[in-house]
Amino acid sequence: ANCHLDESVGNTDGGSWRLIGPASELSKKRCRLMHSSLGYDSDVCLFYVKGEFFAMDARCSHSGGPLCEGDIEEAEGVLQVFCPWHDYDFDLRTGKSGTSLQQQVYEVKLEDGNVYVKHPSRLSLQPLPAEQKS
Repeated sequence: ANCHLDESVGNTDGGSWRLIGPASELSKKRCRLMHSSLGYDSDVCLFYVKGEFFAMDARCSHSGGPLCEGDIEEAEGVLQVFCPWHDYDFDLRTGKSGTSLQQQVYEVKLEDGNVYVKHPSRLSLQPLPAEQKS
């Protein structure tokens, strides 16, 4: 009999729900940069488009361009962000691109008027104090 407990139940992606802030405030801007406690490369963009929140890695997986500054367009019902550096496109919902690239996306939920993002690290709208490298 298989009797060991599966510890990954309900937490399959290694993330936890991080409180970002009130939806009423976050919905005022189309995109916000959320700083990760893991550092620059783990920062996340929070997009607010057509009444819905989306979250994905803030740096383009192609060469690190700032997706927060990219244009968002809708084509055939698919919302995409275009990297301002080389115009790579990513689906806000899935992170898929018209190229072979894949951008990491994160689940977002609204609860009691607050926005939460599922992510392995702490996320903050303010730059986090630089953690001392040992």
